[in-house]
Amino acid sequence: MTVKLAIIYYSSYGTNHQMAAIAAEAAKAAGAEVRLLKAPETAPDHVIAGVDAWQAQTEKSADIPTATAADMEWANAYLVSAPTRFGGMASQMRAFIDTLGGVWGKGGLANKPVSAMTSAQNAHGGQEATLLSFYTTVMHWGGIIVAPGYTDGVIFKTGGNPYGYSHTQGTEFTDDVKASIGHQARRLVEFAAKLA
Repeated sequence: MTVKLAIIYYSSYGTNHQMAAIAAEAAKAAGAEVRLLKAPETAPDHVIAGVDAWQAQTEKSADIPTATAADMEWANAYLVSAPTRFGGMASQMRAFIDTLGGVWGKGGLANKPVSAMTSAQNAHGGQEATLLSFYTTVMHWGGIIVAPGYTDGVIFKTGGNPYGYSHTQGTEFTDDVKASIGHQARRLVEFAAKLA
């Protein structure tokens, strides 16, 4: 059975979009069928238009499909990437998760491997808390958490977060960063393949 990976991201300024795109390429190279999807935007258009970087990201991602409950049913693995807001995922991602009660209620989120990534404005901006709080949601789903842990030396080169890759906004996407994201995506695909 083919690994069907839904990579769902939310990105105001493009950081998590870029992370998700890097993960998608690595997952495709590992043999997965990938859907790169964005969480629905909940902020009003006039607010987005008032922030140049936000508006630019909205335009840049206009061709990316918006995630739906049907995508969650289709997939047999999930990679979620969203920025941290006050130690938890951005409200847009949480709002999308809150629409999944029907899929959850019939067991459609259970027994699927899940991994997550995040970003914040500074190096200690709540990234670990964001990932850990999301994994609590995965436990409620009955999902199987596939964190990168310390399974590759590149994890230490990119901040050492064993719960999932976390990026500091504005820093460069170096080869090590791409390798770290790629390692996490491939690890998720490998576990999904074993389960499939």
